[in-house]
Amino acid sequence: MKVFRGLPNDQARAPCALTIGNFDGVHRGHQALLARVRAAADALGLEAAVMTFEPHPREYFARRSGDLSRAPARIANLRDKLEALEHGGIDRVIVEHFNEHFAAMSPQEFTERVLVEGLHVKWLMVGDDFCYGARRAGNVAMLVEAGKRYGFQVETLPTVLEGEQRISSSAVRTTLAAGDLVATGGLLGHPYSISGHVIHGAKLGRTLGFPTLNLRVMHRPALQGIFVVQVHGLTDAPLPAVASLGVRPTVEDAGRMLLEVHIFDYAQSCYGKLVRVEFLHKLRDEEKYVDLPTLTAAIDRDAEQARAWFARRAARGQQLGGSEAARAGALTATDRI
Repeated sequence: MKVFRGLPNDQARAPCALTIGNFDGVHRGHQALLARVRAAADALGLEAAVMTFEPHPREYFARRSGDLSRAPARIANLRDKLEALEHGGIDRVIVEHFNEHFAAMSPQEFTERVLVEGLHVKWLMVGDDFCYGARRAGNVAMLVEAGKRYGFQVETLPTVLEGEQRISSSAVRTTLAAGDLVATGGLLGHPYSISGHVIHGAKLGRTLGFPTLNLRVMHRPALQGIFVVQVHGLTDAPLPAVASLGVRPTVEDAGRMLLEVHIFDYAQSCYGKLVRVEFLHKLRDEEKYVDLPTLTAAIDRDAEQARAWFARRAARGQQLGGSEAARAGALTATDRI
């Protein structure tokens, strides 16, 4: 998959079947849309393309207004989004920098400069509530008319439902904020995880008896707290662990987000390695403690609870036996133990 920061140059502007959106989380609704784009691209002999935005438009407007509380919490970082788009069969992704100039484009300018001249769109799919252009002045009806004028076909995808619930990024954020990883997995179609490169930290965990691998989190995540997790990417099998995702209020006042993971019975150096942390079960919210001994005792309790969670899962797998045990061993966010 090719990734472009902004519109491709002339040599890379092959005609394409395109969809446009933020794709935060690439949930099952997004996946249905991507599958339709892939099918249309194959039928028409085009490349399947996605245009997405960085930062999220709502984050841009929140920063411009000076009220960051209006910015949506992030479900996925850009790396995880791109990986999910590639898994969905997309050939190229245009990561458009959402800034003042882009926000000020009229619907007509967006159609001509971006869709027609910039991307050579021949087929376009959007959600049935899609709006575009300055002040969201453009809508699907206007896009259909523009397609007739400039020679591209427009289709819309009906809302994808889970029962009576609309599958959306907002719904995923709600389940993550509530710590409901089972519901989150149902909306995403897979367990929730965050990937990143292991960075050097303050090494405080070592002094407390709980060494951690640290992943920088660049945006406000949609979930925070203490979790049972497993880590992929260091060995052939995922490694059981306990993790903290938050601002570390006991030891740091800067408000910097960090994902800290203590892997059980693992002492290998992994700085610089790319890992994926899969969230299995929420233990509690993050807390501020009066001193380091109190913090250490809390971490010890968290680790004991996480080990017990894994032990119960293993025991359940043994009771099932055979192939059912293998499936139980692979249970992650959908495990209700």
